[in-house]
Amino acid sequence: MALDINALKSKLNSFNRKGNREERDAMLWKPPEGKSVIRIVPLKDSPKFPFIELMFHYDIGPRAMLSPTSFGGRDPISEFADALIADESVPIKERYAQAKPFRPKARTYLLVVVRGEESKGPRLYAFGTSVYKQIASYMVDEDYGDITDVEKGRDITIEYTPKDKSDTKLPQTDVKVKPNTSQLTSDATLLKKWLSEQPNVREMFDEVSYAQLKAALEKHLDPSSTT
Repeated sequence: MALDINALKSKLNSFNRKGNREERDAMLWKPPEGKSVIRIVPLKDSPKFPFIELMFHYDIGPRAMLSPTSFGGRDPISEFADALIADESVPIKERYAQAKPFRPKARTYLLVVVRGEESKGPRLYAFGTSVYKQIASYMVDEDYGDITDVEKGRDITIEYTPKDKSDTKLPQTDVKVKPNTSQLTSDATLLKKWLSEQPNVREMFDEVSYAQLKAALEKHLDPSSTT
């Protein structure tokens, strides 16, 4: 009786996916309910701009898909949206409404150390536009200076309220930057490690090929298709 090689390969792939998920989860920090204090760690590849902006497609395939536009690549789903917008035979408001589901959505990340959990090292904190605006508004305020500076920067308090306890019935995140400056860490060896050994956000997600995105788009547009 011959071995079912395909079944074995599928099982091995499932182990790999589980490992990837575990590694990804270790790279991420999600704020718990209540207050947490974090500190931004400057990116080794982009020390003057701490935000990592990625683009994703939601509700097109069976899972969220990273758009190649995040790294300057071509994206057939985004191209389809552009084609809808360019169709002058359709009223402009209708064009944008039709294109909206196919345009990639932004998700932003910061590399942070969580105070009290320094042993876990720098992790990536993902958030939406509201938190982005709150943090960026402090960064451009001259009264606060460079809050990412490793010697004279500032810690940030993140207060997270889940939707079931929020007045708005939506999850809320409030950001406040500490008034006093401080060091990222007083340990020179640890500082060097944090600035050089950082999680790679590209390793957190499967990079989907142009062909795979095109197939997902075609399946979304024609669910009865078997191709």
